[in-house]
Amino acid sequence: MSQIPTELHYTKEHEWVAPTATALRVRIGITDYAQAALGDIVYVQMPKVGDEVKADSVCGEIESTKSVSEIFAPVSGKVVAINESLDATPELVNSDPYGAGWLAEIEVAGEPQGLLTAAEYGAITG
Repeated sequence: MSQIPTELHYTKEHEWVAPTATALRVRIGITDYAQAALGDIVYVQMPKVGDEVKADSVCGEIESTKSVSEIFAPVSGKVVAINESLDATPELVNSDPYGAGWLAEIEVAGEPQGLLTAAEYGAITG
């Protein structure tokens, strides 16, 4: 059974969104369900700091021993930080998808819309 923290919001494409201590800044990553489906992650490619991303558009890739999968931006905004630890240790996405395996921080214009609650996401992943 996948972990689905109740304090986060989710997308149908298996990304999560968490508020940060800074107003209008969110942290994003992929869910436990997604990392388990991918298998051993060997490479993560994310947008650069300063890039603008658009919700539901491809903003990066994750390569595992099984496949290469696209990462979709769960929100629109400006990338203000990326998890540089993933360059050397991409497997953090497997071992701690909601903590040390986060992908990026995005500055948003307002409260993100159209995201799923933990219960709604859990209904999708069953």
